[in-house]
Amino acid sequence: MSYQLKDYLNSINYTKEKLMDSEDEMWEKKYPMFIVHRILSGFEDCIFLINEMNCRNHIDNKLKYDFLLNSIRKRKRFSQMVKSDKIKDIDSVKEYYGYSNDKAKEALKILRPEQIQKIKENLKTGGMKK
Repeated sequence: MSYQLKDYLNSINYTKEKLMDSEDEMWEKKYPMFIVHRILSGFEDCIFLINEMNCRNHIDNKLKYDFLLNSIRKRKRFSQMVKSDKIKDIDSVKEYYGYSNDKAKEALKILRPEQIQKIKENLKTGGMKK
């Protein structure tokens, strides 16, 4: 049986299926607590609940899962993870233009890939790479 992150998130957010109450004990052992908390903290209605669980890090994973399962309202929640190459592009734009994170993200929306490549070439200082 596969114990995927999406199964945990769907059960907490939408289906309200109690995965950890099943006969299979691996649901509890494979629970990716940090990643689930990180993803759910991106939603306004979940921030305080996730913070409460982070303050109580001594509690078992099953209790944390049950708390989130019963406290978070049923709703479909979708968010996209930022890709690592986008983060590198944001850093390049920030350094080149002196922008903040928000301005750099806005600039990336309008910059073409060849413009981003040109910015990266202009930022190269030479020397050996690590």
